[in-house]
Formats: sequence, structure tokens, C-alpha cells
Amino acid sequence: MSLAVLRSRALAGMDAPEVIVEVHLANGLPSFQIVGLPEAEVKEARDRVRSAIQNCRFEFPARRVTVNLAPADLPKESGRFDLAIALGVLVASNQLKTESLDQYEFAGELALTGELRPVRGALAMTYRAHADGRAFVLPADSAREAALVGAAVVHGARNLLEVCAHLAGDTPLPRWTQALEGAEVVWPDMSEVKGQAGARRALEIAAAGGHSVLMSGPPGTGKSMLAERFPGILPPMTETEALASAAVQSLGTSGFDIAQWKRRPYRAPHHTASAVALVGGGSNPRPGEISMAMHGVLFLDELPEFDRHVLEVLREPLESGKISVSRAARQAEFPAVFQLVAAMNPCPCGYLGHPSARCRCTPDQVARYRGRISGPLLDRIDLQFEVSSLSEDELTTRSAGERSDAIRARVTAARTRQIDRQGVPNARLGAQGVEDHCLPDERGEAMLRQAVARFGLSARAFHRLRKVARTIADLAGQESIAAAHMAEALRYRRAADA
Repeated sequence: MSLAVLRSRALAGMDAPEVIVEVHLANGLPSFQIVGLPEAEVKEARDRVRSAIQNCRFEFPARRVTVNLAPADLPKESGRFDLAIALGVLVASNQLKTESLDQYEFAGELALTGELRPVRGALAMTYRAHADGRAFVLPADSAREAALVGAAVVHGARNLLEVCAHLAGDTPLPRWTQALEGAEVVWPDMSEVKGQAGARRALEIAAAGGHSVLMSGPPGTGKSMLAERFPGILPPMTETEALASAAVQSLGTSGFDIAQWKRRPYRAPHHTASAVALVGGGSNPRPGEISMAMHGVLFLDELPEFDRHVLEVLREPLESGKISVSRAARQAEFPAVFQLVAAMNPCPCGYLGHPSARCRCTPDQVARYRGRISGPLLDRIDLQFEVSSLSEDELTTRSAGERSDAIRARVTAARTRQIDRQGVPNARLGAQGVEDHCLPDERGEAMLRQAVARFGLSARAFHRLRKVARTIADLAGQESIAAAHMAEALRYRRAADA
């Protein structure tokens, strides 16, 4: 037999389309050709495969070797096809006899010694392989991640020889299983924050309803400190959330670290980050910071220092929960369900309104500084509040504030009410969901009407105001939205204009 057919997987955004690896040996001058739209790292498999086969004590055939990666119009990247190509060469040259190739899919990068190195996107590839009814063979370091697809049959191998022994029936590879129990997640505790009762209350509301946040205040008031502790008061991740987050993380450069299972992502890119870094992209589109923060927190410190074009890319994913990356030849869609936590100074020097420092910024400088954040983006941020400087008593006191676990208990109870009532957090309610679940009582309705007339709220701000009020009522354990809940929600909506 001079033809072998195996299966592997490519990556196209969150999808993992099937790739058929055909290896044919023909008479003629010795050569090794790979066709099927391979990128440079795939073409380099020729040298890796040849050395790996020889170092594993097999013979590389002195014949014309042609490898076809089908479908031909799907770009192929990375070294994940090395294992399938090497096995195809061995089967086509009759050095490996097996009748079970149709039961498996293969992915793995080969070292020159025949060792298997981990590959990117193992979770996404395993999910699709399992859906097609086949087992998946891949490097042991990637098998830990792949086994998160609970019902999938995953075999992890350390080198090419172990895979050959398994296919030949000599030494079967055990099925890899992974216990889906998250380790204890430890975040910096909210009790370490002195004072800032108002900011802590706003963050509790944001955590309970999944709302976006913008903190404004002078330098050194604790904005970054509060943001770092925000993930610690979020509800525990569900199995569905954890798997969705891990699937996106697996597409990153370093893959998904199994030790981070059920730990909400916390991404804090520097303000010099580009739009592509936030959204994702490249000739082979990969997820950006927005998607890598899936079901977690995206913290943007010094918000006005980001390029305005970079900030504008946040508008669509904040509304839709997904991001589409389009390039000339490829398109990809990534999920982007995250909580935006942003921080900024009130002016370029940072001390506008500070009780003990003198601001030297002109009104024009302040207006230009704040104007770097567009109105449409601000309209999508639910809670906007000031983090004021601490008094002398607050700075010198040793009394600890409320612990994160106590706040998290209230947040989790409020989030449970929302899921039981409508299936999603309040921040993710659609227009009809707002009409069904965010109706205020008579006094709350009157206050809402007065706010619309006085402040000229947009339709988006109108709906987001009702969602925040609904979250405040959920934290209070009340079924109806009262005037007090609406008044507090309105205070956060108008804080930026104060």
C-alpha cells in the first residue's frame, strides 16, 4: 500500500474544520512535497517529520512523497499536522500496520527526536472530533486541556513511538480523563481597601448584574486596587461558563492552563495596546483581549490614554457579546461576554477637585482630555462613579473593611435570582426582557419619566438604567423596583456629568 489517509483539524476562529491528510508514495527521484495551501510552518514539517522518523528507528522512504492537506482552499498553519503526516508516511511505506485509522484524529508537533510538543486549540479541536464520533490522539501536555470535553475519548502520547505502538495494538494508550473540579480561587481581598464605601457599593452592584464600570478619581485613590479585587466578588463560574472561557483561552499563544479552570480571567492590557490586540486579528485570526476576558474582567486603566480608535472597538462587543474579525481571505467570530472595568483621572494632571492639591489644567485641556472617550462608548457603560481621595482618618485607621467572601455571598444570591427568573444576568437582558422583568412600581415609574425628560436619556441609556435598578432590587431581595432603587441607579448614570 502506497497511500494513507488520516484526519486532523485546522483552526478557523472558534471552529475546528476537519483536515484530511493524504500521504502518497510514488516511484521517482526522492522528494517530499506538501500541498493544500500550507503556510511556512506547515511546509517546514518536511524536516521535522524526516528527522523524527529516523530518530525513532524507522526508515524514511527514498521515494517521491506527496502530502495533500484537504480541503485545498482552507489555509493550514502551525505544526499540528506533523503527527498525522509522520504516521501517514509510516503507514504508506508499510512500516506501521493498522486498520483503525478511521477511528482517530491526530494533532501534534514533532520534535526532531520524535517527542510530541503541545499544540494550540486542543479544546476546540477535541470538541469537533468528539462530535464526529472519533477519538483524538495528541501530545500529553495538550491532553489535559482536551479532556475537559468530558465525554470525548482523548489519548495523550509523549512521542511518536507511543502512538505507533497504540495503533499497532501492542501498547494501547490509556484514555485521558480530567477531573472537572476547580481549585480554590484566591484573589486579593476587598477588606484591604480603606474607605471608599460608595465605590465598593457600586462594584457590588456591577458584580451582581454583570454591568460595565467606569471609575474616575485622582491618582492614588485606589481605582486599580479596587479593580484587582473585583474578580474576587464575582459569582463562581458555572461549568458552561468555565468551558466557554477555556475554549477561547486554548486559542491563545500559550493555550489553556488547566490550573486556571473555573478562575475568571482578568485581563489588563497597557494603554499602548492596538485595536488588533483588543479585538483580535492577524492573517489567521486569533482572539484579542476582549475575547480572552470571556466571562471575566477586562480592566482598562488610564482610559483616556488609549487611542480613541482603540476605544471605539469596544462599542459593538459591549452591546452584542461577540466580535467578528474580517480579513480579505478569512473571517472569524469570537465570543466576547466580559465585564468592562475602566479607570481614569478627572483631568490631565489628575487633581481636578482634589481637596489638597491644586489643578493647573485649563478648561479646554480638561474638555479635550475627557473628549477622548466618545459619547456612544460612555452610553454603554452602566455605572459611572467617582473614587474620591481618602481623609486623614480613613488613611490612618486600622479597621478592616468588609471581606470579599461576604460581598460575594450577596452577589451570588442576587445573580441566582436573575438566572432563575430570566436565564441571564440583568446586563444581558434584551429589549423584551427589560419590558418583562424591569418594570418599576408607580413611584419608580414617575421618577424614571422625570429623569428622561430632564436629562434627555437615549433609548439605550433608558434600558440600561432600568437594568441597573433591577440589579439593585435583586440585591435587596425585592421583587419590584422601588423609587429608591431607581434613584440609586440614576445617580450612577449621571455621575460622569456631575
